[in-house]
Amino acid sequence: MTDNKRTLEEQKEEFKRKKLLASPIAGLIAWLIVAISGFFFPDNITVWVLFIATGSIVYLAMGISKLTGEDYLDKSKPKNTFDTLFFLTVAQAILVYSIAIPFFIEDYTSLPLTIGILTGLMWVPLTWIIDHWVGLFHSILRTILILVLWYLFPSDRFITIPIAIVVVYILSIIILKNRKFKL
Repeated sequence: MTDNKRTLEEQKEEFKRKKLLASPIAGLIAWLIVAISGFFFPDNITVWVLFIATGSIVYLAMGISKLTGEDYLDKSKPKNTFDTLFFLTVAQAILVYSIAIPFFIEDYTSLPLTIGILTGLMWVPLTWIIDHWVGLFHSILRTILILVLWYLFPSDRFITIPIAIVVVYILSIIILKNRKFKL
């Protein structure tokens, strides 16, 4: 799976130079759709929007990656171990639905809390991969905001939590766009 001609350090440096914008843009769009649904539709519809929208982030990111120049599906690029690691963090985020679904069955309003926090954890390893604080910033701020809003606005969880996640995505995208690379 790795390119034997390049060291892990060379592959890491190559990965760090990527824009890394397609996935956060996809996440922003998905959670914005959830917030809009929460505002206009009852919760029994919004829960399905949340499942479908967040479950579609990876596919949306694949399409957006063509527009950002990242092109996740470009087979002509040399394999990079850190691309594989990144996609494994995506798989991890999908697997956390196994935690969210039982809580959803007990209390449907837990869904923005569980999906919001658990899928945000995939940002933590990004900090190490790109040697930049944005991943920790995203995960920690997202977790704190979700917890606070979940307790403060129990009747508006499907609106306030997705809006907070969208704001964190906007900040993270700005940070990613403006980060400096060491060559």
